[in-house]
Amino acid sequence: MASASQVVGTWILVLLYVSAILYFVIRGALKTKSLSDYAIGTMNFSPVSVGLSLAASMTSAATFVINPGFIANYGISGFISFGIIFPIGSIASLIILTKSFQKYGQTIKALTLAQWIGQRYKSKGYALLMAFLSLLLITFIVLIIVAITKVLSKALNVDEILILVSLIVFVFGYMMFGGANSMVYTNTIQAAIMIVVAVILLTSGYQHFSDGIASLFDKLRNIDPNLVTATNAESPLFRDFFEIIFCQLVVGIAVVCQPHIITKSLLLKSEKDVNKFLTVSVIVEILFFLVVFAGIYARLTFPDLSVDGTPLKNDGIIPAYVIKTFAGGFAAVAVGLLVVLGLISAGMSTLEGLIQSVSTTITSDIIKPLFGDKIKSEKGLINGNRLTIAAIAVIAGFISYDQILNPKLSVGLLAQNGVYAFFSAAFIPILFGIFIKDVKIIAPLTATITAIATHFSVYYFLPFLVAEFGIEFGFFTKYLEGTVRNPAIASASAIVLSTVVGLVIHYLTKNKVQN
Repeated sequence: MASASQVVGTWILVLLYVSAILYFVIRGALKTKSLSDYAIGTMNFSPVSVGLSLAASMTSAATFVINPGFIANYGISGFISFGIIFPIGSIASLIILTKSFQKYGQTIKALTLAQWIGQRYKSKGYALLMAFLSLLLITFIVLIIVAITKVLSKALNVDEILILVSLIVFVFGYMMFGGANSMVYTNTIQAAIMIVVAVILLTSGYQHFSDGIASLFDKLRNIDPNLVTATNAESPLFRDFFEIIFCQLVVGIAVVCQPHIITKSLLLKSEKDVNKFLTVSVIVEILFFLVVFAGIYARLTFPDLSVDGTPLKNDGIIPAYVIKTFAGGFAAVAVGLLVVLGLISAGMSTLEGLIQSVSTTITSDIIKPLFGDKIKSEKGLINGNRLTIAAIAVIAGFISYDQILNPKLSVGLLAQNGVYAFFSAAFIPILFGIFIKDVKIIAPLTATITAIATHFSVYYFLPFLVAEFGIEFGFFTKYLEGTVRNPAIASASAIVLSTVVGLVIHYLTKNKVQN
């Protein structure tokens, strides 16, 4: 439980934060006259600001709150997976894909990822398919809502459901008006706060290194020997190097193919700004990804993962760690309040990007093509976008409520399942669209359908066959057993299979045309 001084301080910070957000939203809303303004803005943003905005959007509450909980539960194997392998794949992919995507995006004036794919392959149907698939990203919105709710609930000693409702009303309310014109500025401020907080969290367990790294490993080993091994056979996520290295590397490479990440480069008004934008975002990203190591400190603080005899759920471990670690004198409480603000910022930065990108996609790529004859003006399109945001708020709110009351290990698994399915489907059309000039639509479209079918088959259908009929799939069987399964297995399988299918069809159709 937070102390009285922590509660009062948190309330003051929250009110200041809300005031700052509303200032930038009002400022941005005054410049937002069309859906294009909402999606990519009307102002010339500096590459540094956009780079910080990307870093804040790409590493969300999942990195600062949820994933450290997995490391607290399962140890070094989790850090290798989330803190080393995943960042290597995602940063490399970001650098390779961003330049070409930005150049092509500026050429065709795409506002959304679905629109980019549709125009690249000259297919409104493909754009519509990707737009409907983007609804899977609502699961990521749910993750962030739950994470921020957990942080604020513990810091304010307020019931989680009350925080949940207030958070949804506030965030979705102001996102109806701000858009890109305000989001880059709010994201930049949030990123600056997150940089400070990342350093604080990474140094918050310095005392555990007083006798060297070996001493820290000994402390973990005394709690559970599995916490210091490179693989953790007792975990559902980090059992072997196939899960930890191969799957996370594949997922990391494809994770960039999310609307709120890859379309961020479209905010740049000049191709020459891309290098500075990437330099800033990559440096800050590396710092943010390392924050998951705080989960090790949390496990050393709560060896049995409980507080006063009450077991800690995965998603509540880091909030509890912050409240306990930064209690005491004025200086400690002040630092703790800054960390709380950083955790909130980590969630809000990505939440804003997701609401903006998903709502814009639904409005411009689903509502406009299907019901465009009933929307007579740009103002009508903006109002439709606001109604879309309200609908997303209701859906995300109900799912978040269920995840708070009935989590299956972590809301992170729900989000991973939805988000991984989406970028598995988007990976090949983006990759082919950037690097293959003469590709026929049949190749990426088949790859997209293959990816979706494979992902959900591996996650749901094959486990059903194993559980109900005892069907074996060789070494792969162990990844299909149990009530908690790793979405990275399904996603990596989908990406690999869809890549093979896409390449085969491309070369068959290419040779057929040539002959």
